[in-house]
Amino acid sequence: MLQIRGLTKRFGGLAAISDVTMEFPAGSLTAVIGPNGAGKSTFFNLISGAFRPDAGEIVFKGETITGLDRAAIVRRGIGRAFQVASFFPSMTVAENLMAAIAAHRGQWGDLNHRFPRQGVRDRAMEVAEMLGLHDNADTLSANLSHGDQKLLDIALALALEPSMLLLDEPTAGMGPEERWRMIEKVQRLWQQQHLTLAFIEHDMDIVFGISSSIRVLCYGRLLAEGTPDEIRNNPAVIEAYLGTPDAEEDA
Repeated sequence: MLQIRGLTKRFGGLAAISDVTMEFPAGSLTAVIGPNGAGKSTFFNLISGAFRPDAGEIVFKGETITGLDRAAIVRRGIGRAFQVASFFPSMTVAENLMAAIAAHRGQWGDLNHRFPRQGVRDRAMEVAEMLGLHDNADTLSANLSHGDQKLLDIALALALEPSMLLLDEPTAGMGPEERWRMIEKVQRLWQQQHLTLAFIEHDMDIVFGISSSIRVLCYGRLLAEGTPDEIRNNPAVIEAYLGTPDAEEDA
């Protein structure tokens, strides 16, 4: 589905991403982990078109998308939700979703109409139902709980009908119970929509609990990749990021 080849991004003299090569097979559920400053968000920014790489190639469904802008990459089927939810706070959940869908379909004139095309509203309600936001469809987005705001951000990405979805720390700022409710919805969404899904996450219980594969970045480089068991027992990953149970007890 997605191939990354020799991807590099520099900011001045700092290589935030350095010669990273990896693949995300169709239908996979992949966690991207690593210490703070490892380059995880920069990596997603490169894939989604927010940044242009200095070197390397990004291939999606057999087509090179390196250097395309965000809108072009969305049209090709890659959606993204952010660590800090992004939406129009003065609009309702339904209005946010309808605006995203109308814009994606090129129906810009509908954004100024009080009553959008029926297909737009139907799709908005369908997406809201997928994420458990149907009961909040007429709620101002600013009045949603933190968790529901994160769900709305994911819903906005899903409304654009992606075949691959990137989630940047979907459980950030949540308590333990809310965190697991969120990740259960993400996992169910991946299964039901047959998505290829990659997510950045710091909660290792979640990472090892739901991922089919894991990629580990450290100082902008790919440190390791493999199954959860392979990563959990990888000496380089333990030393650079995970630590050991004995070390945690002594801390």
